[in-house]
Amino acid sequence: MDTQKEALQRIVTTLANKNDEIQNFIDTLRHRLRGVQANSTKVLSDLDDEFDSLYSFLDEMKESMSNTIKQEQARKTQELQNQLTQCTNALESSEELLEFASQSLSIKEPEEFTKAARQIKDRVTMAAAFRLSLKPKVSDNMTHLMVDFSQERKIVQALKFLPVPKAPEIDPADCIVADNCVTVAWRMTEEDSKIDHYVLEYRKTNYDGLPRVKDERCWELIDHIKDTEYTLSGLRFDSKYMNFRVRACNKAVAGEYSDPVTLETKALMFSFDNTSSHLNLKVEESVVEWDPTGGKSQENKVKGKENKGSGHVTLLKNNTRSGTPSPKRTSVTSRPATVRGSRDRFTGESYTVLGDTAIESGQHYWEVKAQKDCKSYSVGITHKTIGKFDQLGKTNTSWCLYVNNWLQTTFAAKHNNKAKALEMTVPDRIGIYCDFDGGQLAFYNADTKQLLYSFKTKFTQPIIPGFMVWCGGITLYTGLQVPSAVRTLQKSENGMSGSSSSLTSAVQ
Repeated sequence: MDTQKEALQRIVTTLANKNDEIQNFIDTLRHRLRGVQANSTKVLSDLDDEFDSLYSFLDEMKESMSNTIKQEQARKTQELQNQLTQCTNALESSEELLEFASQSLSIKEPEEFTKAARQIKDRVTMAAAFRLSLKPKVSDNMTHLMVDFSQERKIVQALKFLPVPKAPEIDPADCIVADNCVTVAWRMTEEDSKIDHYVLEYRKTNYDGLPRVKDERCWELIDHIKDTEYTLSGLRFDSKYMNFRVRACNKAVAGEYSDPVTLETKALMFSFDNTSSHLNLKVEESVVEWDPTGGKSQENKVKGKENKGSGHVTLLKNNTRSGTPSPKRTSVTSRPATVRGSRDRFTGESYTVLGDTAIESGQHYWEVKAQKDCKSYSVGITHKTIGKFDQLGKTNTSWCLYVNNWLQTTFAAKHNNKAKALEMTVPDRIGIYCDFDGGQLAFYNADTKQLLYSFKTKFTQPIIPGFMVWCGGITLYTGLQVPSAVRTLQKSENGMSGSSSSLTSAVQ
């Protein structure tokens, strides 16, 4: 009976998964149908615009060439008209002189004849008719302004739809996910010399495999990429995966998108657990500040939690797909409801707040930055069983770096009520690396990746990030992958640089 029930349950699960796949495919087809209609309307509109633009360009060109012909006509007309006027005036003057010369031939008196002949000679010497060029200055030929569009007509007749670039291909093996950056690389399946640029789209998701049409996140676009790879930097990995797709574009048209690929981008995500904090701490999601008023400003926020039982703690468990497992939130009863609800998880001078995520496997990394006026703070990890009066580093189940800026700066590693003074400058931002399975807790200068100190131990219980703040505040940064430099240091040094046998222990 149990065997049949298990078999039937597997069938039900398989059918449910298949139904989900089919429904997602139906959504994809419907989305594509709407896309065909919308895209067809768009390309028809674009075609009209292109032809209208061509008509407009031809009209402008025709008008420009017509103006050139008219200007040439006007220039030649003016030149010939001027020459005609000059010749007409010269002819009239020459005819008048000819008539005077003819009349002078009939003069009988030698003295008058000599005088007339001298006048005629002087006038002939100065006559315009003898200084004229009897050659037209311009020709009547206008063939140099003729056009022949036979070649262009052939080009227009050969006009076809511009070849659409083929879809690129993204190879996940060539893509790199490291240091909160993703480098996406692709290649063209066919060489295309007309490609002008590429368009890359990406979105975060918690679903493995192909993108879902009804995914809650929209695609984000990066345009005008000239190379066949692109690096997204400074990301916060607050989702398990990222989808990527790319398409090639020439001067006029964009090709189809590549098949989308999904890259794993898991990283430890957690916040301060407000219900675990000391009453004198003002806690927001990623910021905690010391509050000398006793946290009364937050009491209204937690009254509604007093009768809701224990607050939850996220457990990080093994995941065979990645060395950095993703959070899986489950309710865990760790403290009585009255304690968590009344916000007296820590009392006395234990100004402590815990993270809302417990770690029980994997390698993880987060960072902390203190405010400039913060007098004292600690960053580290602890077991969930830390007592309400306990301070980080003063028990055998907590490890931390302690910074004291009161009067003079003190920088030390603490565990089991023992301190190791660190002779180095306190960095602006501290990186915390935790390898649960390897029993390693290391602190780094987050900017230079210099190792500050390293604890070597054996974790036998789930651990929680812990923080102490007095007179000031700190900011928490999560969703960070283990930096490559940290991984390299861990492999090469295995924590020896900062370890101290006096602070190293195996926790039972």
